Amino acid sequence: MARLTVLDLRGDRSDPRDRMPRPDIDLSVARDGVDASIRAVRDRGDDALRELTKRFDQIDIDDVLVPDEVMQRAVEELTPELRRAIERAADNVRWFHERAMPQPWEDERGGARMGVWFNPIQRAGVYVPGGKAAYPSTVIMTVVPAQVAGVEEIVLCTPPTGVDERGNRTGWPNSTILAAAKLLGVERVVRVGGAQAVAAMAYGTASVPVCDKVVGPGNTYVALAKQQLVAEGRIGTEGYAGVTEVAIVADATANPRVVAADLVGQAEHDELVTSLLITPDASLIAPVEAALEEEVAAAHHRERIETALRQQGTVVIVDDIDHAVQVTEAFAPEHLEIHTADARKVAERIRYSGTTFIGEATPVSLGDYAAGPNHTLPTAGTARFSGGLTTSSFLVAVNFLECDDDALRGLAPDVQQLARAEDLPAHWRAVEVRFDDAPPAPPSGAADGAVS
Repeated sequence: MARLTVLDLRGDRSDPRDRMPRPDIDLSVARDGVDASIRAVRDRGDDALRELTKRFDQIDIDDVLVPDEVMQRAVEELTPELRRAIERAADNVRWFHERAMPQPWEDERGGARMGVWFNPIQRAGVYVPGGKAAYPSTVIMTVVPAQVAGVEEIVLCTPPTGVDERGNRTGWPNSTILAAAKLLGVERVVRVGGAQAVAAMAYGTASVPVCDKVVGPGNTYVALAKQQLVAEGRIGTEGYAGVTEVAIVADATANPRVVAADLVGQAEHDELVTSLLITPDASLIAPVEAALEEEVAAAHHRERIETALRQQGTVVIVDDIDHAVQVTEAFAPEHLEIHTADARKVAERIRYSGTTFIGEATPVSLGDYAAGPNHTLPTAGTARFSGGLTTSSFLVAVNFLECDDDALRGLAPDVQQLARAEDLPAHWRAVEVRFDDAPPAPPSGAADGAVS
């Protein structure tokens, strides 16, 4: 049974983006639900958080904050191996993001000193999903770059999906998420998920302080809530980090089983995941399909994977690697893997992806968990104009300018001419007034009467 829909683009170099697979989501319905949750939290604060948590998570909560003793107990319950894995992953992510930290600069031109300062935001809200899976890795990926950037306070929201050893609901978030937060020094964890969590961090409640920026991946409702609250000017965010997607560019040198395993590896996230294979070698399809049968049959989340592959799983046949580059850029995947001869050269040609994973030994899973680059990435094609989460996401770039009298005189004629062209005379007056006692002399070489 074929798992992948075939899209044959051979001989067709037109823009393919409208033919590429994307999940079919009724955004109008989702927006209505998001709007209702946002308004409820805006108007009724913590009461709305409790009511919405009962409705969507089927659990009653009283205090929306997680006490420190619950977080400390989660740390104590970690196996030594898992604790070491969390700590090593955090070290790698910290190392990467320290090197991604932008540096301030200043220089002088024409007597004017100018440059850029990078100032950390005061308070960051991070969202950690907890629906079909728990993501302690997202705690690392959101908290660590905020800390590297110098953010003063971090608020972490995650739904109360935790269970005990008998599988009973605890009313708290997943214990590994709590342990990761505690190990990283997060002091305020809110046991609320969904659009209501984003609204709480944007508007503030009695328990949740107002955040300047809210980041982190989530489902469509979370992504839309962030978009709406950004449009209102309430928060900033890192971009559209929605449902996962992976694209694999592969040629005849690719290992079909590795390709199949990587398509399945992302499809286990959600039924809405897009798994895409782009190849100029049609003979690769049959062995990949055969490997998919075995990988899917052995998968823990088989039903979820089968649904994702049936709905969005696609193999795109292209003319050659040049065509593959064009198609991949049009799709602009969240995760991009390159399984070709000269993989590094091919990877460097593809300009748009959340993260590019180069060569057979570099599966997306490394970036998901432990290598260093961030896994909070742009989805739904937004990698064409937006990058992944990094230290810059938590910094405000402030331009500065400092002029002395000579620099002001040198720039004055150009300001005068441009202000006249735009019919904004008060702009020029703001310069001219500084010379009321001593009109500025035109700069050397300027035409007589340039400034009057």
